[in-house]
Amino acid sequence: MRPGDQPQGLPEFRWRQAPKGLATRRQLRAMGLRPGGQEPVAAIVCRRGKRRAWLYQIDRAKPKLPMTLAKEQALDRAMEARQRCPRCKRRYFHCLPLKTLGCCLECHDGTPADPGSYLPPADDQPLAA
Repeated sequence: MRPGDQPQGLPEFRWRQAPKGLATRRQLRAMGLRPGGQEPVAAIVCRRGKRRAWLYQIDRAKPKLPMTLAKEQALDRAMEARQRCPRCKRRYFHCLPLKTLGCCLECHDGTPADPGSYLPPADDQPLAA
């Protein structure tokens, strides 16, 4: 269910008023679980009705899927695309403003980058794990 969807007829609870046995996605994740295809059974409403979190039954939740090497490689490639400067080819430890500047600050306006904030340019970076 998408965050903007509003299913009709679900009970709504105020912040910290939900009954035992129900949890949000984030709470399920902390327990090592996932909703597992079940629809939300209730909602928590907070910030005077402006924010909503769906509640799922804990007993119907399934264990979360383990991280595989293929998933880790895919996530690493996605993060690399956000962290590597296309001009100088350095990989930074933070995401770069590629949509607005198109490169790192050093390439954009000459602001020197801290040498501890990036990895030197290399074609083949092995995974950490």
